Parts: sequence; structure tokens; C-alpha cells
Amino acid sequence: MRRRMCMAFVGAVILTLAALPGSAQPSNMAGKVFRLGVLSPDRGFIERLRIDAIPELAREGFVEGSNLIVDSRAGTPQMLAALARELLAAKPDAIIANTSQAIDAVKSLSDKVPIIGWYIGGDPIAAGFAISLARPGRNVTGIVMLAPELDAKRLDALLEALPKARRVATLSDPTRAEPQYAALRQVGQAHGIELVHFSAEAPAEFPAVFAAIREADVQALAILSSPQLLDNASTLAALALAARLPTVCEWGVMAKQGCLVGYGPNRAELQRRAASYVVRIFRGATPSELPMELPTRFELVINLKTARALGVALPPALLSRADEVIE
Repeated sequence: MRRRMCMAFVGAVILTLAALPGSAQPSNMAGKVFRLGVLSPDRGFIERLRIDAIPELAREGFVEGSNLIVDSRAGTPQMLAALARELLAAKPDAIIANTSQAIDAVKSLSDKVPIIGWYIGGDPIAAGFAISLARPGRNVTGIVMLAPELDAKRLDALLEALPKARRVATLSDPTRAEPQYAALRQVGQAHGIELVHFSAEAPAEFPAVFAAIREADVQALAILSSPQLLDNASTLAALALAARLPTVCEWGVMAKQGCLVGYGPNRAELQRRAASYVVRIFRGATPSELPMELPTRFELVINLKTARALGVALPPALLSRADEVIE
């Protein structure tokens, strides 16, 4: 799947460049107030969107409080369908949907409103969001994260940091776990390690889950990709430290919050790319013709403070590749 999607991305870049409109707004848009919906299971996503994406929209002439209304909704995965219905009732010009679950919640209610997927975790073609990456053909476009493949790369990084580990726990959001496990099994088999899977859907479950992880006699913990787990990165890092478990996490920012290793795309860059989709759609482009994109810039962040607290000596080769080392 990865080769097919990467090949499609090459064509997508070409089509994206060809499709970019000029900076001037069409004359028939003068005086129009645009409405942007935002749907996410991750409340922090909306805060970060306001920091990185909304200023980008303003630079392109779409200014909140002037000709732009931003209508945001965040809630648990179980709440997304109702929240999507609320957003659609306000007749938005486009909706940014964070995660495949949020995309599906909007798409199941409308095949007309443009949907910009900020985090399409798996294969968007298999999910029914698109016919192809280069030409989605439906009302969904956006950023494809290849989450299972990235979780596998994170596990590789964790095992490089801890070459003697032979039994590793994983922590996932139960609504996203199965595709992730399939990718991780290949890494586990290649390294000859045993993986023990755990899941938690809400912070109230964390203490009991970590008690079970400690009883499983593991040497490390991979915290898998999940908006809910990202929102609770500091809590998870503290629990892992108390359990004496080195961790790898989904984003560089999670290493700054206490995980040993963070590896993932640059979030600010992805937020700005989401804004570029909004601009093109507001100026008349249709999502069916806007290529889906893959992340192009990744960050490896290592927390040496956490390493020292755990008594972990990290390989020099891993440290030399880090984009940021937190002392």
C-alpha cells in the first residue's frame, strides 16, 4: 500500500502546483463571509489550529471577525456524529475534520460539503474517502498520515534506543488499534520481540492500565498514534516514568512533555497545509480535484532528561540523527 500511495503522491504534487490559483479573490466573492467548520476528537487540535492555520488564512485575505467565521466542535468519538450534524446545520463552506473518524462522521451526513481531512490515519481509498490520491473524486481531500506505518517506524526507533528489550508494551486508543497492531507485528517479528497490547479510551482508565502494564514485565512502552493519547501526553509520560518505562510517542512535542522519544511529522507545517486547502476551496476549487498529500517533514525528538531519570544510555547514532535533544 505504501508504494502505491507514495507513487500517487508524486503525481499529486504536480497536480497541486498546477491547480494553485492566484492570490486575488474572484470578484464574485467580494463581500462574502466564509464559514469554516472544524471537527475533532482532540480539543488541543483546535487550539493549535488557531495558532498555526488561522493566521495563514488571514494572510490570504480570510480574516476571522471580518469575512471569516470559524465554527469549532470537539468531543469524544461517540459524540462526533452529533457534532457533525450541528456543524452542517450552519451551512459551512468547508469543514476541517481531524482524524478519519471525524471525516466519516461528516461524510456520512453530506457528500456535498468540502471536507479537509487533517489526519487521515489509514488508506483513504480503502476507507471510501477517495478514488485516488491524485484525484480524490469525492468531497474529501487532505493530509494522509499513514499512521500504522509511522507507528511501526516509532517502534523501530524505540528498539534502537533499547536494543536489549525483548518484551514491549503498546498503548492504543481501542477504536484505532487493529490496523496499528498489524504493522507492529512485522517489526516485532523482525526484531524477535514480544508485543503486549493494552488500550485506554479515557484518562480515568490510565492508572489501571499502567498497573496492568507493570505486571506484564515489559522493558518499554510504545504509545501509539491517537488524538486522545496526544491530549494526555504529560499524564502518560509521568505514569510511564513512575513505572520505569522508556516510551516512544507519536509527535516531537510529546517528547517535550516527557516521553523518551517522539517521532512524527511537523505539526505546524501540517496545520499550514490544511490552511492552504481551505484557501483553495474558498476560491472555488473542489475537493474532488485537489490531490491528497503525505507529510514531507518529520522530526525526531529525544528527551535526555527522561533518559537520565530512567538510567537509559542512548546510542550515539540515534542521538546524532535527532532534530532536537532536550537536556
